[in-house]
Amino acid sequence: MAAPSSSVTIRCATSADTDPLVPVLAEAFFDGPVADWLIPDHDDRRAVYHRYFTLVLRHGLDHGHVDTTADLSAVAIWYPRPEPAPPSTAENQAALEAATGRYAPKFTLLEAMFDVFHPRKPHHHLAYVAVSPAKQGQGVGTALLNRYHQLLDERGMPSYLEASNARNRELYLRLGYRDGEPLRLPVKGPTIWRMWRGPVGADGPPGFPAAETPSPRRSQ
Repeated sequence: MAAPSSSVTIRCATSADTDPLVPVLAEAFFDGPVADWLIPDHDDRRAVYHRYFTLVLRHGLDHGHVDTTADLSAVAIWYPRPEPAPPSTAENQAALEAATGRYAPKFTLLEAMFDVFHPRKPHHHLAYVAVSPAKQGQGVGTALLNRYHQLLDERGMPSYLEASNARNRELYLRLGYRDGEPLRLPVKGPTIWRMWRGPVGADGPPGFPAAETPSPRRSQ
């Protein structure tokens, strides 16, 4: 694992950062088993991902917390979850369908599975973290996450994420996350690892929370 870079300057993102950060998200998630499952055609994927991650980033800026680096080479989108999120709205679904077009059924299914198996215990949700390909392997993503993890540890708050490939899962394990029961997407889809990080120094076991009643659809 690359050591966290001490030269990484991290700040809160603003709406003015949308245009440069959307390509960072789209490129970081362009390859991989989930991308292949969602949109097999690469030409379609590029166009759809630009629209989809524009929607994702704007929602994060409006309803969550978004960190970036001074050079806009990385981005992390977090959502505080002190309680289960309210159900998704028709407006949110319409925006998703407009962004993803004929691929909307799989995007909707993916989000629904995430929602159903989302932990109900209060936490912060790492929805997306992306590093520009030119900056990957230099500790930028680790520095970005460590900054937020430090704040969570100070508040005694755990965090949760879904890892979309085995390489990312290994990184998160090194950052203190633990596995929960994985999700397996239907129609020969890939495995997604549900992961939980308890705050450093917290009492109790560090593993994934015990099974809970599935949560309702979120508005995210």
